[in-house]
Amino acid sequence: MLSLIRTLLDGAGARAEDGLKDRFAIDLLAQRIRDAEAGLAAAKQTLASLIVRQRAEQAGLDQLQRRHADLESRTLSALAAGNNGLAESGAAAIAELENERKVRRATVQSLGEKTLRMRVSVERAHRRIIDLNQGMISARAIDAERKAQSRLVRSIGHSASLNDAEELLAHITGASDPFEEAGILDEIDGELRHEAIRDRLANAGHGPAVKVRAKDVLERLKAVN
Repeated sequence: MLSLIRTLLDGAGARAEDGLKDRFAIDLLAQRIRDAEAGLAAAKQTLASLIVRQRAEQAGLDQLQRRHADLESRTLSALAAGNNGLAESGAAAIAELENERKVRRATVQSLGEKTLRMRVSVERAHRRIIDLNQGMISARAIDAERKAQSRLVRSIGHSASLNDAEELLAHITGASDPFEEAGILDEIDGELRHEAIRDRLANAGHGPAVKVRAKDVLERLKAVN
């Protein structure tokens, strides 16, 4: 029983959470984008620090290379002059410079690799944030349209005034023509008074005409001429 209640509560909590996400989806999206932008800013700062360190190490390596070349040239000169004592001192100094150069080269290479990875990550994050911001524009428009549509449906779908208006319109457009009804009523009254039967008999030539007809007038006029 307790397990069932816990399951029901978990389900209700999940539905409530989903409802809040749907209701505040735009706000949540905007906050996530701000968080991503803050992370991107921090990554840019780290990238800038790496680039500064790499450039400093590269500058130190370049200076070391120049010192090595200068010392090697002088040591060769001492050897050529037969000054073996100075040449040995020069060789020892060159050895130290080469060891230091090896370490500095490894440091510059490592910093270069880290800088490249960080640069790729920053560029990728930058493109994704641009896409998110562009998507935010569409999301805001869709959300506004959805909310407006929802308000419209609630307003029209449950409006007693509109329902009454639709019923009245149907009643008006469905009503019969009063002139047509009057004519039909006259016909009915005539039939009830047997006038219609008398008119049909007269028109068929049985008995005198009830009404003056255009045919009778025309024949009379011909007789006068």
